[in-house]
This record gives sequence, structure tokens and C-alpha cells, in this order.
Amino acid sequence: MPEIPDLEVIKDFLNERIAGQEVVRAEAPKAWIVRSLAAEHFEQDVIGRRFGTITRLGKDLVFPLDPDRLLVANLMLTGRFQYTEPSHRVPKGMFFLLGTADADLRYLDSRSMGRIHYVRPDQLDQIQRLQDQGPDALDGGVTYEEFKQRLRSYTGEIKGVLARGKLLAGIGNAYVDEILWEARVSPFRKRKTLTEDELRQVYDAIPKVLREATEVVRREMPPNIHIKVRDFLSVHRKGGEPCPRCGTTISEITPNQRITSWCRTCQPGGLIKN
Repeated sequence: MPEIPDLEVIKDFLNERIAGQEVVRAEAPKAWIVRSLAAEHFEQDVIGRRFGTITRLGKDLVFPLDPDRLLVANLMLTGRFQYTEPSHRVPKGMFFLLGTADADLRYLDSRSMGRIHYVRPDQLDQIQRLQDQGPDALDGGVTYEEFKQRLRSYTGEIKGVLARGKLLAGIGNAYVDEILWEARVSPFRKRKTLTEDELRQVYDAIPKVLREATEVVRREMPPNIHIKVRDFLSVHRKGGEPCPRCGTTISEITPNQRITSWCRTCQPGGLIKN
């Protein structure tokens, strides 16, 4: 699932290319993926509208379509946007495309998992996932004391608390592994067992990991914004490889079909025993 570093780069890449551009064609062979609250047929309604400046709300990208429409996209595990010339072959997995004078923005999704809404601005509060998410993990709007206060509502393992999106929005399975490795905290530690120093380490690791990762993704992803860039990560999906900090073999398990990767030496404790 794309997280903040991926989405920041996709947002900036597309803003440089389509902000201000008019939608001159639209195709939706699988229009049902779009939950259109603003019009019965979004692919007809969108023609003639201009892209505004794309923004990000947690794991959602928000595409303004002036004067009064928003396309809100949460890509989930398998959704992706492809920016390409109109002459390029259309993949079988394409659900819809919005075309400008010289390019296509295509939505692809191999397992139909994305959550796409087409709404008026006054309907944004009808998208429940946006109402449920916490403050953005990257915008710096949560102080350390506020972070601790928000954490008090949760009692589970620290990885699950961080990844759920209600505490902080925009991070998930992959980057929570990276944040906890940076903070030297086991993903299996219960929130209540973390010391003051450990909580501070987690808080400080969040912006550090996300900003550094964003710069790497910015160098390696464009123009292929439909490709996931994760090979540079320190521990996530690196099971069996040496920890880049201490050399211990990285451990990996897959509870509930979600990979968790960690270093038993750098991140001791929790439910998983050595």
C-alpha cells in the first residue's frame, strides 16, 4: 500500500504535469470502482473540468476538478496511477482514465481494492475513512506531549497502534517497520510497556524516516509512478538479510497476511521470543 513517501512523490510529480490542464477525454470501462456522489456518470461529468493542485490527506490523494468536483483516491494494496502518453497500450487492468491534451492519467488495480470517490467539496465529510483518520504523520502538527496523550487510548502492540491510521495518518505496514527499527523498539511491545525514552525515540523517528524515504523515492520513482520503490528500506521485507546496523539476521513473520520485519538484537522484547 502506498504510504506518505510514495504519495508525496506521486502528488508532486502529477502537479508539475497536470495541474491547470483540462480533461478532454475520459474512459471508464470499469466505472463501478468510482463511488460517484456528485454525478450519475462521473466519466461524463468530468469532461471540460481542469485539474487543480493535488493534495494529500493521509493515504488519500485529492484531485480537485474545477470548479466544484473532487476525485479522492485511496489506492489500498493494489491500486496505482499511471501517467503516460495516450498512444501507449491500455493495460487490461485499467478501470478509468482522465486524459489531457497530451497525456493520460490511468487508474489500474489488479485486485479492485482501491477506494475512489467523486464528490463535491461539501460531500467530503461523507467519506468515512477521512473522518476516522488521525493527524498527518508528516506535517508536524502533533507535539510530543500530544502524541503521548493520543497513545493513551491504545493498549495493543505498538506496531498495530501506529499502523491503524487513527493515531497518525499516512503510515502503514512498511514504514511502521522502518520507524520502529530506527527507534530500536520491538513491533510486538505493548504500548503500555514503552518507557519515556522509547516513546520519544518513536516520535522522533517518524518524521526522520518519512523525510529520508521521501527523498529516496523522489530520486528513484519518477516517471514510473505506478512502480513501488521499496528496495532501499532497512528491514521491511528484508527477512534473512543482515541488519544494516548490527549484522544480526533480520526476522520476519506474516501475521494476518501482513509482513512484519525486525531485528531481534536492535529491537528486543515483545511477544516473539528469541
